[in-house]
Amino acid sequence: MSRRAKLGQVFLKNHKIIEKIVQSIEPKKDEVIIEIGPGKGELTEPLLQSGAKIIAIEKDPFLFNILKEKFSFYSNLILINQDIRKFLKSKKFQEIIKNKDYKIVGNIPYYLTSYLLRLLMELKKKPVLVVLMVQKEVAQRIIAQKPKTNLLAVLVQFYFEPKLVQIVKKGNFSPIPKVDSAILKLIPYKNQYNSNLHFEKKFLKIVKAAFLYPRKTLVNNLKKIVKKEKILLFLKKNNFPFNIRAENFSLNEWLKLINILD
Repeated sequence: MSRRAKLGQVFLKNHKIIEKIVQSIEPKKDEVIIEIGPGKGELTEPLLQSGAKIIAIEKDPFLFNILKEKFSFYSNLILINQDIRKFLKSKKFQEIIKNKDYKIVGNIPYYLTSYLLRLLMELKKKPVLVVLMVQKEVAQRIIAQKPKTNLLAVLVQFYFEPKLVQIVKKGNFSPIPKVDSAILKLIPYKNQYNSNLHFEKKFLKIVKAAFLYPRKTLVNNLKKIVKKEKILLFLKKNNFPFNIRAENFSLNEWLKLINILD
């Protein structure tokens, strides 16, 4: 297996889709855009041409050197040879975003998606916009609404408004992956809930417990950490059946429940 394959790298070759990603991230002159895994620079080039300041994070040393040579004449590019997971926790990242708004864009290896989303949710200073190419199935899970919600959807939707921009067929990549992808747009928002540390901690604890065993009822999943009577009272007041499962709650209903438990 090649190093590219081990890193889960596939390269987008359809320029119309690259244009769609550029339109979605809405690059503006002098603004900071962090590009995850630029690969061979197919997306990097139009981003640079917009005049935005591009911080390209490439883990693969071979591709890093190609990018360094290819874009040596661009003064608005900073290339960093590092894993994005380490970069987002680094002092360098904090220096770059200090007193500045920033955006994040990238074609994400499938194995990295869930962990990266978790890192984005945990950032104290979140980007003003995120546009990612992810596995289609993951994008569909993230935008899911009741009665088919899931833990990932509820967590992401607590911090972001997710939008599925476009499905991208697997034939648009080289090498061709096994599944289709999707362009996912995440618009962060701060509200009285996700900007309240106490509420946020309680929200995460309860929601994770509620989805621990998806086929169990909400009451059964939560009874070890919340008084059963409180949950039953909430369900009764809101006309929910007592055997309701976590997948049947919308984000607003989670917020209402946790408010009462709080």
